[in-house]
Amino acid sequence: MIDRRGSAGFSLLEVLVAFTIMALALGVLYNAVGGSLRGVGKAERHSYALLVAESLLASHASIPSAGWGDAGETDDGFQWRLSTQPFETGLPTPPAWPAHLLTVEVRWPEGLGEGRLQLSTVVVQAGGGGP
Repeated sequence: MIDRRGSAGFSLLEVLVAFTIMALALGVLYNAVGGSLRGVGKAERHSYALLVAESLLASHASIPSAGWGDAGETDDGFQWRLSTQPFETGLPTPPAWPAHLLTVEVRWPEGLGEGRLQLSTVVVQAGGGGP
């Protein structure tokens, strides 16, 4: 007669519990990796938008006295808009070189919504305006 009370195998219930724990752990790991990849993609799009905005600001060393505005879109679907407005210094006398506030806004599709970045700088008026 063979005594099976001391057998070293696993029961079906123990195997099912082990597979369930493994499935839950793999689900959590998959979700974490997916979230990391989404974060990297989002950071990459934001960095590209920042490069577009900085290059547009750097390409305008001076602004005409009437101001200026422009808009466009990159090949990657990033929409940009440039606008200017007179920059008020708050000084009692007007400056020898009037300035304009140059603002660039970049928008791009981001998941279900839209990403947006805005940068501004002060630029002198072309030709000055002093005495």
